[in-house]
Amino acid sequence: MNPQEHDTGSQYRLLRQRRFAPFFWTQFLGAMNDNVFKIAFTSLVTYHAALFDGVDGKTAAFLISAIFIAPFLLFSATSGQIADKWDKARLIRLVKTVEIGIMCVGAAGFYWHSAPLLYVCTFLMGLHSTVFGPVKYAYLPQHLDNRELVGGNGLVEMGTFVAILIGTIIGGEIAGFGRAALPWLGAVCIVIALAGRLVCAGVPVSPAPQPDLRINWNPFSETWRNLRIARTERSVFLSLLGISWLWFLGATFLASFFNFARDVLSADPNVVTLLLAMFSIGIGTGSLLCERLSSGRVEVGLVPFGSIGMTVFAVDLYFASRGLGASVGVLQDVPAFVAHPAHWRVLADLFLLAMFGGFYSVPLYALIQSRSAPTHRARIIAANNILNALFMIVSALMAMALTSAGFTIDQLYLVIGILNALVAIYLYALLPEFLIRFIMWLLIHTVYRVGIKGAERVPETGPCVLVCNHVSFVDAVVIGAMIRRPVRFVMDHRIFKMPVLSWFFRTVKAIPIAPAHEDPAMLAAAYDRIAAELAHGEVVCLFPEGKLTSTGELQAFRQGIQKILDRSPVPVVPMALRGLWGSFFSRHGGTAMTRPFKRGILNRLELVIGEAVAAESATPDLLRERVLALRGPWPV
Repeated sequence: MNPQEHDTGSQYRLLRQRRFAPFFWTQFLGAMNDNVFKIAFTSLVTYHAALFDGVDGKTAAFLISAIFIAPFLLFSATSGQIADKWDKARLIRLVKTVEIGIMCVGAAGFYWHSAPLLYVCTFLMGLHSTVFGPVKYAYLPQHLDNRELVGGNGLVEMGTFVAILIGTIIGGEIAGFGRAALPWLGAVCIVIALAGRLVCAGVPVSPAPQPDLRINWNPFSETWRNLRIARTERSVFLSLLGISWLWFLGATFLASFFNFARDVLSADPNVVTLLLAMFSIGIGTGSLLCERLSSGRVEVGLVPFGSIGMTVFAVDLYFASRGLGASVGVLQDVPAFVAHPAHWRVLADLFLLAMFGGFYSVPLYALIQSRSAPTHRARIIAANNILNALFMIVSALMAMALTSAGFTIDQLYLVIGILNALVAIYLYALLPEFLIRFIMWLLIHTVYRVGIKGAERVPETGPCVLVCNHVSFVDAVVIGAMIRRPVRFVMDHRIFKMPVLSWFFRTVKAIPIAPAHEDPAMLAAAYDRIAAELAHGEVVCLFPEGKLTSTGELQAFRQGIQKILDRSPVPVVPMALRGLWGSFFSRHGGTAMTRPFKRGILNRLELVIGEAVAAESATPDLLRERVLALRGPWPV
C-alpha cells in the first residue's frame, strides 16, 4: 500500500482511492442486483400471485429468503478456503463473470413466468454472494490499516444498504406493472451484472495469504472445521454470534415488509419501497455515524447501545402499527400513506431501528477483522456467513410458523423485539467487555468531553507497560475508554474492592496490589500476574505514585515499576491525564465523590501519550519527569 494514501481526514477519501473505490462499487452493484431480482420476484408473488402457478403469496417471501440464504449455510466453508488460497482480485472478477450467466437464467424465468426457474436463480444468486462474502470482508483489512477499518466498514455497510434501497426501488417499480414488467426485469438484471464486471476490473492485486492451502471440498467437515477455527478467539466467536443475530432480526423485517404493508397497513407495493427506504437509510446512517461516535477506533461499546435501540423501536413498531389497516380499508398509495400522521411514527421506528442496527453491526465486523489472524481471516468470515445463514433460515422458518399459527406481522415484530433483549442480555453476560466498553463510552460522552493526543504511540500489538498520573477514582475508566487495546490495570487493593467499581475492575481483569507491610502474599501474586499478562502480549497500566493525589501535584514514583521491568523488559509508554483534578471523583477539597456536579457536566478531559521508553532506560525518576512534562502546568 502507498503510505501517502493513508492521509488523515474523512473516511470518504477512500472512495477516491484505487485500493477501495473499485471494490466498493463492485459490491455496491452486486448488492443492488440481488435486490432488484429478489424484490421484483417477491413483489410479483405477493401482489400478482396469479402469474405463477402453485405459489402461496403469504409464505412465498419467506421461502425466497430461505432459498437465497441456503448456499451460505452449505458452501461458505469452501468459499472461505478459496478466498484464503487465491488472489482476491482474481476471484472477484470470476464471480462477477458468473453473475452475468446467473442473470440470464433469471431473465428466462421472468419471460416464461416460471417460478421454479426463478427459485433456481434465487439459489444461484445466493451461491454467488456466498463466494463473494469471505472475499469482501477479508479484502478490507488487507488494504486498510486498523485506523481505517471502522470507516471502511461503515462505507461498505452504508453502500450495501443504499444499494438495497436503489435495487428495491428499481425492482419494486418495474414489478408494479405486473405481467408487462417480466421481460424488462431480466434485461435490467443482466445490464447491472455487466456493469459490475466492468467496474471490478479496477480492483488491485490482493495476494493470497495462504496460497499453499489444500482445499477440503467436503462442505460438511469443512463447515465444522471453520466453526472450530472461529471458536479459538472467544471475543471473535461471540461477535460472530452477535452479527448472526442481527441478520436474524434483519431478515425477518426485510422479508416481511410486503405482507406488513398489505395486511397490517393496507398499503400498495410502492409503500413497501418507502418502508425499505427508511430501513436502508437508517442502517446507512448508523453505519456512517459509527466513525464519528467511535473516534475512528474499534469501539465495541457501541454494540450494547445499538441493541438497546433495536429493542426499543422494534417493540414500539408493534404499538405504532396496531389498528392502522383496519381504519383505512383500501390499499393506500404513498401520498395517502404519508398523509396519515400515525404512519410517520411507523416510518420513524423503522429508521431508528435500522440506525441502531448500524451502531450494533459495524463495530462487530471491525472487531472480527482486527482480531482474526490474517492466514485464517477469510475462513473466519466464512464461519460468520455460515452462522448468518443458519440464523436467517431459522428466522424464515420461525416467521412462517408464527404466521401460519395466526400471528400478524406486527405481533411478529413484538416477538422479535423481546427476543432481541433476551439475546443481548445473554451475549453481554458471556462477554462483559461489550458492556464495560459501553459504560466507558457513555461516561466519556455524557459527563466528560474527551480528547487524546499521541494515541498512535501505544503499540498495536505486543506487550507494553503504561504509566500515568493518578488523579481520580475513574482514571482507569477514562484510560480504558480511550486506549484501543484492552488494558490490565494495576491498582490499590482498597480501590479494587470498592462497591460497584469492584465489579468493573474484576470484569476488566484489573490486578489488585498491596504494600509489602500490609499483604506480602498479595504483592507477590500481583507481580506474578503482571509478568504473566506481559508474557501473553497484553498491555498493563500502572499508577506508579501508588495512591491518589490529594493536592493535585505529581508524587514520587515508587520502585515497583523497576521490579516489573527487571522481570519483564518491555517498552514503557508514559501518559498524563489532564482535567480530572477538581472533579467529583478527585480528592480536590477533601473526600472524593461527596459533591456531585461541583464542576458541572461535559468537562474537558485530555489524555496525552508520550514516546515509548526502552525498559533499560525506564527508571522511576525518568518516567516521572516524562509524565510531568506531558501533564503540563498544575492544576490537572
